[in-house]
Amino acid sequence: MLQETSAGAVLFYSNELIEYLLLHYEAGHWDFPKGAIEPGESELDTVRREVWEETGIKDIEIIPGFRRVIRYFYRKSRQLVRKTVILYLARSPTKDVTLSYEHVGYIWLDYENALRKLTFKTAKDTLREAHSFLLRNYIPGHQSRLRDTR
Repeated sequence: MLQETSAGAVLFYSNELIEYLLLHYEAGHWDFPKGAIEPGESELDTVRREVWEETGIKDIEIIPGFRRVIRYFYRKSRQLVRKTVILYLARSPTKDVTLSYEHVGYIWLDYENALRKLTFKTAKDTLREAHSFLLRNYIPGHQSRLRDTR
């Protein structure tokens, strides 16, 4: 059985309202930016590189204390693959996106709409945890807690 490990981010932007970036993959699903961890690369290096390659967004702020691991199986050329995806929470300094060739679209959405738009249950569960984490925890470098203005 093949094994693959990827890393990515639940990427958000906040200017009063918290919005999450979702990417539309060629296969048709909506998910977070992520990609394969390259040899010699740390998880966080992969997160920064993949976000930059897939969205053009640099200088993301990784939020300490949030790391989720998702595991699932899928088929690749008739072979079963055990996939591990490690997701961090990261703040984007901008909503300007330059989409990579790997995706057919993107959207920034508030929590409720992002939850509805995500395709997979594991992604929805991760977003629930990330959003709850943001609302519960102070983010260093900011004067106050983020607010959800739903």
